[in-house]
Amino acid sequence: MREYLLTLCITAAVTYLLTGPVRKFAIVAGAMPEIRARDVHREPTPRLGGIAMFFGLCAGLLVADNLTNLHEVFEKSNEPRALLSGAALIWLIGVLDDKFEIDALIKLGGQMIAAGVMVVQGLTILWIPVPSVGNVALTQWQGTLLTVALVVITINAVNFVDGLDGLAAGMVCIAAAAFFMYAYRIWYSYGIEAAAPATLFASVLMGMCLGFLPHNMHPARIFMGDSGSMLIGLVLAAGAISVTGQVDPDAMQLFSGSERSAVHQMVPVYIPLLMPLTIIAIPAADLILAIVRRTWRGQSPFAADRGHLHHRLLEIGHSHSRAVLIMYFFSALIGFGALAYSVNSASMWIVLGVVFLSAVGLVLLLLPRFTPRAPRWAEGFLPPRYRRRRAVPAAAGGAAGAGPEGAGEAGAEERVPVAAGTANGATALGARSRTR
Repeated sequence: MREYLLTLCITAAVTYLLTGPVRKFAIVAGAMPEIRARDVHREPTPRLGGIAMFFGLCAGLLVADNLTNLHEVFEKSNEPRALLSGAALIWLIGVLDDKFEIDALIKLGGQMIAAGVMVVQGLTILWIPVPSVGNVALTQWQGTLLTVALVVITINAVNFVDGLDGLAAGMVCIAAAAFFMYAYRIWYSYGIEAAAPATLFASVLMGMCLGFLPHNMHPARIFMGDSGSMLIGLVLAAGAISVTGQVDPDAMQLFSGSERSAVHQMVPVYIPLLMPLTIIAIPAADLILAIVRRTWRGQSPFAADRGHLHHRLLEIGHSHSRAVLIMYFFSALIGFGALAYSVNSASMWIVLGVVFLSAVGLVLLLLPRFTPRAPRWAEGFLPPRYRRRRAVPAAAGGAAGAGPEGAGEAGAEERVPVAAGTANGATALGARSRTR
């Protein structure tokens, strides 16, 4: 565990330290596209945050390769090298898209090629456990098609949800944390070495997201862009593929009897592995709804719009920060709920806990105007948005932010006009806007 934590910390540190220089490079390179109709931020912000995340990935894998225990992962498996090859390709495609806005079909083809590169080097699904049947061995073409489909779906699901400051990085970090706990349990508790690469991938992915989040939280100073969103989506899919088709459920010896019986009883354990989208269920649902919505209107499935789940949260009155936190909450509920169910599927307390927390989440969705306020003695330790509002002159109040939403979250913060051309976040075109 200590070596995994060290890898996580090194990855996070490298990503965090490189994001500042990458932001300056993005500004110089002009990787700041104009505001689009579907965007919720109000001033151009540099992209290319995926550059820092990719070098964080490289640093994490390099450190792991030189650690005593994790070095065995590189000796016994070619999967880390396969991941790095596919990640480098998808990262290059994302960098070009952040700078030049390449066509969506070209990106789709690049995603399939990146998945194919990993398959060629051994990172593929060999079999799948099926209830009441047992392990179903896949042919080479079946395994390749299933692996490519899983990679493409996961990449686009993460890419679709990347619409608010800190949303994609936070949700993927939550998914990676749940997946790390699951894979580490298989590797450490049952001594199955095939789960070690997936555990390493999850720890590196958490480090990439944690290192980038301080720069990407609202108001964001830099966006990860497609170079970042496609990269973390590929790493998440690679971890799921590494375990799904590599670990034999009968090797755990949890149940006596035939392999068919073992797989049937272990279905709850394999929920997060057979269906990695269980962990990122919200991005996957957003992806499916977007495709249905666009094709119903006669548009291309890749045509951008403002109908995503995070857009709808803003429309019903939630602030930017609260919309992100609500998405975090449901991601954690689904991911860790599946994890808890895989550990003990017979416990009724897990089901009741998930139901209770789901009800709490629904209540939060129905209270978009509610802003929690801290006690006066604790206001000095919290951001201004959670402090009690003080009386301000009418003129100042009107300039600070008209409307209930502006007064609810940012009314307590004194806004100072900034001249155009000065440094305010990414580029200053005026006062710093609340929403991305």
